[in-house]
Amino acid sequence: MSLRSYAAVCFAVVSFTACSKPAESPQPAATPAPAAAPTGPGPLTAGWTASDGIAAPESVYVDPQSGWVFSSQIVGMPGDRDGNGRIAKLTGDGKVVKADWVTGLNAPKGLRACNGTLWTSDIDEVVGIDIASGTVTSRVKVPNAQFLNDVECASDGTVYVSDMMANRIITVKDGMPSVFAEGEQLEYPNGILLDGDRLIVGGWGKPKPDFSTDVPGRLFALDLKTKKKTLITPKPFSNTDGLESDGHGGYITSDNPAGKLYHVSATGEAKVVREFMPGIADIAFVADKNIVVIPHMPQNQVAAYDLTDNLK
Repeated sequence: MSLRSYAAVCFAVVSFTACSKPAESPQPAATPAPAAAPTGPGPLTAGWTASDGIAAPESVYVDPQSGWVFSSQIVGMPGDRDGNGRIAKLTGDGKVVKADWVTGLNAPKGLRACNGTLWTSDIDEVVGIDIASGTVTSRVKVPNAQFLNDVECASDGTVYVSDMMANRIITVKDGMPSVFAEGEQLEYPNGILLDGDRLIVGGWGKPKPDFSTDVPGRLFALDLKTKKKTLITPKPFSNTDGLESDGHGGYITSDNPAGKLYHVSATGEAKVVREFMPGIADIAFVADKNIVVIPHMPQNQVAAYDLTDNLK
């Protein structure tokens, strides 16, 4: 994600009121019963946009176990310790069940779940949330963190976190943070994704003060044991933010400042499949449905799109 995506964003709360014509009866008009809250997430569908209670959404995640859609809400600037950050909970068809499902965060970004725990990064902390109860169960401070961003987690409990501005990737295991990899070869990592015995990394490229780059990043893999780097895209192509598997050996990625959604084939060919306004951040993609869920940060919206025709 980019700081400049927020530069011109301000947030307003708009209240709507409804009026109805009185019934032609001496008895008071009946008050309609409020709509029942969804009892479950329902199936994931495309074609919806959610904006109620959505404020600077940085990441979206479709939890394959519970079926709920979660979105991190910065509600301000991405580096501010203002306590306004939160996690929103949505149904599969885009209804906001609870905009303040988890509160008390600052500027939460990447999301990923393992073993019933939803993990998010929050400036210099890695935060664990119990999905069943919506309670924060752990907070791990990362020493010298500059800009914790995307997260990934493994079944053994290891959490991976990209620290884009520090040009490194952190792991957290049993509450202890450590450096997994660091240096210029990481191309200022943003999106990360586990793929077997490899960690797939989306490089942003070396950012200037305004987060623009002379040379954007590439998609590459790091061997989990040797840390050896293997290029997936031979050439730089994107300021990569979101990174997801396409289910067929390739990847779906988002370029935040350009507003472009890419498909990267298993052979490393990158193709733009959809274009949006700038500011699309950390996406979710459900491969068996070809549905991508995108946080539109500057527009304060989360939306779902069917990519079936785009991926043919």
